[in-house]
Amino acid sequence: MSVIRGTYDRFRVLIHEIGKFGIVGVVSTIITFAIQNALYGHAGPTTSVVAANAIATCFAYLGNRYWAFRHRKTANMGRETVLFVFFNVVGTLIQTAFVDFNHYVLHNTDRLSLNVATVIGIVFATLFRLVCYRKFVFTDAPAAEPLAVEVTAPVTIP
Repeated sequence: MSVIRGTYDRFRVLIHEIGKFGIVGVVSTIITFAIQNALYGHAGPTTSVVAANAIATCFAYLGNRYWAFRHRKTANMGRETVLFVFFNVVGTLIQTAFVDFNHYVLHNTDRLSLNVATVIGIVFATLFRLVCYRKFVFTDAPAAEPLAVEVTAPVTIP
């Protein structure tokens, strides 16, 4: 049991970050699907994906900045915001590539194909975003807690 506890203690911050990032991501995905599907019949696949992601990005920024990565706040919020938006634009391009390939190359124009391509695109874009957020955007990690050291009395041999 102490091995499990030790492993948890070692990766506690990462586990919590991924969990909270995942919750923000699920809500953002719901927002994306709702808006994308509402727009798809009127605006086409690319416009639908870009508009949906723009709105979901606003929610994701607030959720990640003030909840998932709140312990990593930096002094330069402007830099953080620009990088967040940049990596979301790249993530949107990744997702759009899957949707557009499905629509324009494979000629799948039904909603089921759109949503399957969206899911695949979201998976790849989410992995990209998680790595970039941790490495470049929310960089000020909290200081590690010092390990408990057991102090014993010196042993003297007569």
